[in-house]
Amino acid sequence: MRWNPVAPVLALARESAAAWMRRRQGVDLLPVALERRRLYILPTGTGVAFAALLFLMLIAGLNYGNSLALFLTFLLGAFALVAMQQCHRNLLGIAVLTVSAPAVFARARGAVHVTLANPAGLARYGVEAALPESPAVAADLTSPEPRRLELPLPALRRGIVRIERLRLATAHPFGLFRAWTWLHVPVEMLVYPRPAGSLPMPAESAARPGARSRGGSEADEWQGLRPFRDGDSPRQVDWKAYAREAPLLVKEYSPAGSELRVFDFGRLTDPDVEVRLSQLARWVVDAEAHGERYGLALPGVWLPPDRGPEHRHRCLAALALFGTEGHAGSRPV
Repeated sequence: MRWNPVAPVLALARESAAAWMRRRQGVDLLPVALERRRLYILPTGTGVAFAALLFLMLIAGLNYGNSLALFLTFLLGAFALVAMQQCHRNLLGIAVLTVSAPAVFARARGAVHVTLANPAGLARYGVEAALPESPAVAADLTSPEPRRLELPLPALRRGIVRIERLRLATAHPFGLFRAWTWLHVPVEMLVYPRPAGSLPMPAESAARPGARSRGGSEADEWQGLRPFRDGDSPRQVDWKAYAREAPLLVKEYSPAGSELRVFDFGRLTDPDVEVRLSQLARWVVDAEAHGERYGLALPGVWLPPDRGPEHRHRCLAALALFGTEGHAGSRPV
């Protein structure tokens, strides 16, 4: 591979420009509207070629004293100035409402969600959003309704992927100029370990490792509601909800002394930490899918048995942050 002596200079120039913009604008607090002072505009490659063509036409018109050639040159020059103003206005006033990055599993396709709005009645075409060193995603904002863009973000390994800024740009109309701005909105995408492994799930008859199970005489525990299926007892139907025009739902209970799943990092014997975390993630995903109660025990972290999307996220987040600077125990084991 040939060494390019210009590449380090360009990289240094980009870093200096990025640092200057960050000092000038500071950290953005959403929602934010794009004002004039934060928009930048330069000619594109097509614009530079168009300007060179106008210069040649001007030299030729002056050399030969051709008034028609000079008229056409000045007319095209005025056209370029109008295109520059239109390009700048196409980005001016756009509102950035939210920027978020939902959690994903490792080796999956992550995304940063950017919600844009067009408060003005002017339609905006070809508005692009992009992360640093990533391809842009374009959209047309033709109505005041918010529009959400999904910017691809690779999730190669577990942990936290941090994004410090993103770019909004446009070359509409005609592509002679490009107006852009940077949004300095710190975004963190949590990457769970990839669920993998084939070991059977362990069972613990307790709310915590080492405790005894409760007697079967206690009342059943409330699980929630699920859609009615053929064969369900009419006595389990939530008739009050059905009277409020809700769908036909069935109450679900679980025995109070039923087994609980406790997934303990220390009981796995594989020397590779990532393999252990992937196995624990596999158990968490499967237990949640089956509606079971499960807990998680990591060095320095104890999450009591529970169920539901929030508990699933807490367990997977603890696995994602294990061994990183964001690792912290919720309760000592």
